[in-house]
Amino acid sequence: MESTSNTSSVYQRPAELLRCLIQFDTTNPPGNEAECITFINGLLTEAGVETTILAQTPERPNLIARLPGQGCASPLLLYGHVDVVTTENQQWQHPPFEGKVMGGFVWGRGALDMKGGVAMMLAAFLRAKTEDLKLPGDVILAIVSDEEAGGDLGSKYLVENHADLFDGIRYAIGEFGGFTFYVGKRRFYPIMIAEKQICLMKATVRGPGGHGSLPVRGGAMAKLSQLLQRLDRRRLPVHVTPVARLFFKAMASAIGGLTGLILGQLTNPALTNSVLDILGERGRIFDPLLHNTASATILRGSDKVNVIPSEVSVELDGRLLPGYRPDDMIAELHQIVGDDIEIEVVHHDPGPAEPDMGLFDTLSDILREADPDGIPVPLLLSGCTDGRFFSQLGIQTYGFLPMPLPEDFNFTQTIHAADERIPVESVGFGAKAIYELLQRFGG
Repeated sequence: MESTSNTSSVYQRPAELLRCLIQFDTTNPPGNEAECITFINGLLTEAGVETTILAQTPERPNLIARLPGQGCASPLLLYGHVDVVTTENQQWQHPPFEGKVMGGFVWGRGALDMKGGVAMMLAAFLRAKTEDLKLPGDVILAIVSDEEAGGDLGSKYLVENHADLFDGIRYAIGEFGGFTFYVGKRRFYPIMIAEKQICLMKATVRGPGGHGSLPVRGGAMAKLSQLLQRLDRRRLPVHVTPVARLFFKAMASAIGGLTGLILGQLTNPALTNSVLDILGERGRIFDPLLHNTASATILRGSDKVNVIPSEVSVELDGRLLPGYRPDDMIAELHQIVGDDIEIEVVHHDPGPAEPDMGLFDTLSDILREADPDGIPVPLLLSGCTDGRFFSQLGIQTYGFLPMPLPEDFNFTQTIHAADERIPVESVGFGAKAIYELLQRFGG
């Protein structure tokens, strides 16, 4: 791992800081985030910041640091994870843990998810400390482990065992938002204000079993096939949540013309599905923002090739829109697959029904000032983040890691993929935007 010389000014070189973070292989599993977090801890303590290390297991630590403010505003939380997904079976142009700078990009696993964001936050935090910024309120920095594998040893552990560290916090900054995307020639900055809830389920079908040499017609396997076909062919009902309405209304207004008119019709439940079909691949991205979803992921049947199972199950990765509950999802699924299918909820991470929009205008103003042609829009995330844990403490997370991207750069297809990378200038842009927030979050 390359060292950062002159750490007192490391905040001025956020891309170099990112390179250092990438050089720690924190692939999860197994994680092994300790060396990376020890490195971050060293930068903070050298700058005179008091830190606390908390861990359920020593090799999977979490770091908490705090800068005191003037008490004019509630504390602000900045949080990010340093574990990354695997690079196994991927062909990279540059080694994924080298942190190479080439063609104006920093290349490496975690550049986007989310060591790039951690570098932005850490640079802004260190700058505030070094320059003795008069903060409106306390700023808490949390660098966590284990987000990519569910967060049990990271944010979930902190929320369940050290909730007092987050007393009084109303707003937090985390992933997933701030990256640009284009519709037509308009450049948008989505700011995540809500995310769908995880709702994992198991659907079970039954039928006559027996020896594989005596075929069964219409048995459990055949019923499972019918279930999967029905899930594939039909969407669950349309739901236009307040966040989705804000998102599509803002986009439609900014774009105007025929495209704007079409996008605006996505919030008309009678036309939603037809418009999604017209939009093609773009519609695939918008689709989960307007429906609860259930994706079949794991099948379980007989454990022997010569045994016809009398019971077969499929595990479903369900994602619930804000304001909906598991019972709503099950009722919608029964409408599609039939009432004779047994469906049970295996796990549910609840979330708030509606977001607290109190910080959105401040974040939007920061982006407009930095990029006058950019258009901030509120985003409902179809996936989930560690924000679901902090929401249990009443903390509203905003996905705000600002990064202008080239128009031909596909953010969602680059995350977790080979050749993950981020523009060097984007890391600096994001660090400056977060620093701006530290000056005015109490306004």
